Amino acid sequence: MIKCHFIIDNNKKNKKIKKYFLRKYKNYPLKLSNTVIVVGGDGYMLQSLKKYQKYNKAFYGINRGTFGFLMNKFRSKDIIKSISRAKHFYISPLVVKAVTKNGKIFRAIAINEISLLRQTRQTASLQILNRKKILIKKLICDGVLVSTPAGSTAYNLSVGGPILSLDSKKLAITPISPFRPRRWKGKIVTSSSKIKIKNLNIYKRSVSVVADNIEIRNIKNVTINMSNKIKFKLLYDKNNSLTKKIKLEQSMNK
Repeated sequence: MIKCHFIIDNNKKNKKIKKYFLRKYKNYPLKLSNTVIVVGGDGYMLQSLKKYQKYNKAFYGINRGTFGFLMNKFRSKDIIKSISRAKHFYISPLVVKAVTKNGKIFRAIAINEISLLRQTRQTASLQILNRKKILIKKLICDGVLVSTPAGSTAYNLSVGGPILSLDSKKLAITPISPFRPRRWKGKIVTSSSKIKIKNLNIYKRSVSVVADNIEIRNIKNVTINMSNKIKFKLLYDKNNSLTKKIKLEQSMNK
């Protein structure tokens, strides 16, 4: 039996749909539900996944945003029936450990990508390693990002990064406006990689790190890896799977 808990982005656009859903369907308490229905855009879905991850529920998104890559199309038909027929996909997030120039340590997770960005008018000066292997000794740039396959069609694609298949077991490291070396296009690494990015000039060239929608400023270094312990269960309508969406983006960008 499907027991749904509704999480609806609280804006003017969703007032009517909120009344419709809560009138038509029983809204179970979160702990008694087995499926969380998220109504909003991709950003709201990312926020909800991380907020409610500890409850270990399946998530079914209904798009009320712009593109809705992580979401399903809104239909006024029987949602319970759609969920019962939906395909499920498991995705794991990236975990970042960030050390600031003052020695403070922060940890966060990201489903799409983790990006390092310059904080001032001056470019960032970064060194990137995969465990002990140096991938690039000195990268002068606006920033760099590490993307999961699920997030590879988002910010990663917009800065010229590769689209990764959902089952590729790969991560994309993509520079943002590289100045030196200009020809460095990034690197595709295995999902078991442990990526370390160092700020080579922490006082003159300040850098922040952003994990989806969480920002930490004045970074000394970060360590990034894919979590094997955390898995999010996402539900997609039969003709709207995450794999199909990624393949469509791949065909459009050939």
